[in-house]
Amino acid sequence: MSNPTHHQILIIGGGTGGITVAAQLTRSGRKLDVAILDAAEKHYYQPYWTLVGAGVAPKEVTERNEADLIPPGVTWHKVMVAEIHPDQNKVITGDKKHFTYDYLVVAPGIRVDLDGVEGLRQAIGKSGVCTNYLYEYVDSTWEAIQNTKDGNAIFTFPATPIKCGGAPQKIMWLAEDYFRKQGRRNNINVMFTTAGERIFGVPKYRAALEKLVEARHIDTRWKHNLVAVRPKSKEAVFRIVGTDLEKVIPYSMLHVTPPMYAPDFVRNSPLADPAGYVDVDKGNLRHVRYPNVFSLGDASSLPTAKTGAAVRKQAPVLVASLFSTMDGKPLAGGYTGYTSCPLVTGYGRVILAEFDYDSNPMESFPFDQGKERRSMWILKKSILPTLYWKGMLKGRA
Repeated sequence: MSNPTHHQILIIGGGTGGITVAAQLTRSGRKLDVAILDAAEKHYYQPYWTLVGAGVAPKEVTERNEADLIPPGVTWHKVMVAEIHPDQNKVITGDKKHFTYDYLVVAPGIRVDLDGVEGLRQAIGKSGVCTNYLYEYVDSTWEAIQNTKDGNAIFTFPATPIKCGGAPQKIMWLAEDYFRKQGRRNNINVMFTTAGERIFGVPKYRAALEKLVEARHIDTRWKHNLVAVRPKSKEAVFRIVGTDLEKVIPYSMLHVTPPMYAPDFVRNSPLADPAGYVDVDKGNLRHVRYPNVFSLGDASSLPTAKTGAAVRKQAPVLVASLFSTMDGKPLAGGYTGYTSCPLVTGYGRVILAEFDYDSNPMESFPFDQGKERRSMWILKKSILPTLYWKGMLKGRA
């Protein structure tokens, strides 16, 4: 084995969390040795895939070259992480390269598991089976919406934590709106099947969404967890949560939100909590057992929704905690669980949900964000992408 490559600060992941932290570190004015480990050649603005799946924009607008986003002064190693050994301050890659560090930031995101639903990998992207959660299949959602003329249009939500918990219903609302405008709605049963027991977790926004469910005649099925897809017979198989009962429902369209998990190198490492996520303090984002390890975003144990908006608030807290640790000072904490979810409820309509760990609304605008508004659609469609590419990923927001 060759000698390991050492960096003062090693960041696992070149997605939203990793790039944002790296950019804030380089803008701090400190002289730092920062490196990112990520094999991806492309970087995606995933929140826009809801609109791509609804035919509002081409998917290519969500894609950038990873090389163009690495902050100046940051070393990028195009490698895939395989193991983390925090007791040795070491990371091992899939091709057996060894990296050591003084401080580690774990931000690899979570993986979408197509194999977590029997038959899904074979069915996805064909004959009405689609998902907005993968770039290569997002076009199939718009195709399925356009081709659905009758029968059940089913939108699923799994039994695991997922990226952007509102996304499975956002595409449902857009599809329902499209069906209505095309004069097909009376022939299509729009069905929301979720392993959970409610449409949304925060009471204020849940109340608003429940009114829409009633007004737009959405067929909601609680405690329904998708376990199999039968493409030949166009049937979806659900297991009723907490039981061994299964229910088979025919579909014309099936938008699947697959189960999602932290990467195996996180789940199998000493950094993981019992659920498989990086076990960090929810206020300061430092690991509860390894004081030179920090984490944010989807792979962290932070008990809030997994969104880019959450990362925007987490990143400066993490950087402050890292610097306090480097300087031997107490950690201030400060992250209250803020996250945001622009709940698209139709073409030109959005309810902007913003809330903290305790489901208290943390609204940014001087009006009731629990109502559908066109202004929030403009925010979602036109303003937030610019803030992401030119602000957040540059360490400015």
